[in-house]
Amino acid sequence: MVTQTLRRLFTVSEYHQMMDSGILREDDRVELIEGEVIEMSPIGSRHAACVKRLNRWLSERVGRRAIVGVQDPVRLGERSEPQPDLALLRPRPDFYVQAHPEPQDIFLVVEVAETSADYDREVKVPLYARAGLVEVWLVDIAARVIEVYRQPGPTGYRQMQRLSPGQQLSSAVWPDVSLPVDEILG
Repeated sequence: MVTQTLRRLFTVSEYHQMMDSGILREDDRVELIEGEVIEMSPIGSRHAACVKRLNRWLSERVGRRAIVGVQDPVRLGERSEPQPDLALLRPRPDFYVQAHPEPQDIFLVVEVAETSADYDREVKVPLYARAGLVEVWLVDIAARVIEVYRQPGPTGYRQMQRLSPGQQLSSAVWPDVSLPVDEILG
């Protein structure tokens, strides 16, 4: 006889209640993905340096056209609140003090992966596509490539471009924002 294990999936509201009650702490490295509380990979020094480089370059090149969120939550419906490494957000005077950004607020999401590229590619990128995020960059430090995902749909992104050192990366939203892949990868 096979016993089926049932999972208890959480909503974003319940996830926040776990934080408010102390079950989860603000500094816990977890995120809510499709109703499950997922522990995130530790951040290594190469990962952290890459996020810092991207933060500087995107902030300088985008200026006041967007708010750069660094490892902040974004709400993607009732059961998902991931924490991408970077997100370019629509400017708002309140800087999202009332609630985390939602898909219509997001220009670009960047995931930097030193050890989690497969998970990001197979779980998070499709989640972003289902939420309708226009553009996602997956910076795979180990493989030394950047995958650019565009044209979201219910089954994933219809366009994926893989960039290597020596190439330039530019945003679909702001074609004037161009970054050398070499410098991003370090």
